[in-house]
Amino acid sequence: MLVVTGISKTSVYYLTVSELLSKGDSVYGEGVRVEGKVMGGSIKKDSTALKVDFRITDGDKDMAIHYEGVIPDLFEDGRDVVVEGKYTREGIFKAHTLLTSCPSKYESADKDHPTNQFTVGS
Repeated sequence: MLVVTGISKTSVYYLTVSELLSKGDSVYGEGVRVEGKVMGGSIKKDSTALKVDFRITDGDKDMAIHYEGVIPDLFEDGRDVVVEGKYTREGIFKAHTLLTSCPSKYESADKDHPTNQFTVGS
């Protein structure tokens, strides 16, 4: 029982951008995690504060992200990220956590099951 409890508490689930957007009104204001790739040229950092605006995509759909907090060192165009926060009616995902993937020396042979690890910025 302890093992099952430990595993269930450490498992992380997130939506793709397309999955989130397909949920319509039901997702507004709900806390969720979303995974995507940072779109090239979309990063706009506020040099006076710990704020960044950018867009992520899953290859099909994309969405705007606004994040306030410590920005991970590996955050850059093209990086896989997971953001945690709430999607607003204005079409902006307000993130309170930003995780970036770490490059792995082990590349997954199975593209459906990548070996990315994520680092925290929150």
